[in-house]
Amino acid sequence: MIDYLDHLVLTTSNKDTCIYFYTNVLGMTLETFGEGRKAFKFGGQKINLHIKGHEFEPKAHLPVPGSLDLCFITTKSLNEAIEHILKCNWEIESGPITRTGANFPIRSIYLRDPDLNLIEISEKLIS
Repeated sequence: MIDYLDHLVLTTSNKDTCIYFYTNVLGMTLETFGEGRKAFKFGGQKINLHIKGHEFEPKAHLPVPGSLDLCFITTKSLNEAIEHILKCNWEIESGPITRTGANFPIRSIYLRDPDLNLIEISEKLIS
């Protein structure tokens, strides 16, 4: 019945720093839609942005910053992604480490966004 994820919603406590992280550090495209709403586009998906205390309805029952654990597959090699993240002066918390992805083995690093959500950046391991 379900084919793929269209979008998810991220709640932030710091709009400007959040936009910097997802656009500059992760390279997503900032989109403005509706009545000035913001979203981060990547591939065929997007992350809609809600500001804590100013969420759009309907919303999650208890939307809070820092409650997500997301894994993204990079379009670059993981080494190139690491180099870019470090050039942006963003700390990598751990990795690289081998993990199991949704459809194939992956090699991953972990970092935190400005709201302390856990962000996993991964590359597909070729067997």
